[in-house]
Amino acid sequence: SAQPSMAMQAQKMRCAWGRLCLLLSLLLQLPGSQAKCYFQAKAACEYEGKQFSLGESWLSTNCLLCTCLHPIGVGCCETTQHPIDFPDWCEAHYDSQTCQISVVQKANPSLPCVKSVEHEWGSAGTPEPL
Repeated sequence: SAQPSMAMQAQKMRCAWGRLCLLLSLLLQLPGSQAKCYFQAKAACEYEGKQFSLGESWLSTNCLLCTCLHPIGVGCCETTQHPIDFPDWCEAHYDSQTCQISVVQKANPSLPCVKSVEHEWGSAGTPEPL
């Protein structure tokens, strides 16, 4: 009777590994994002005194979305979208409180980076097609 339980264990492990691989591939292929993901094999599924089980996630104070991949470790991905295409008179501003990145004007960081008369977007100041 020990035989069926071994088979069941193997089946459960295969299922867990399959889910894990699917989860990792989803984490690493967030659509349109430049998010970086990290895997920590030795990490425990614990954060700020709370225990997590396989598949559970939490948001760390440094804006990483971490997922418990027990028993093989923890996978964490950045949650912020990193803007890569904006004019050189603008800059990306990171807010660690909200985990958001906004693109603002270098000359006046309180203003968002928007198209204006003196700053035309597009190549060589060509207006966008209507």
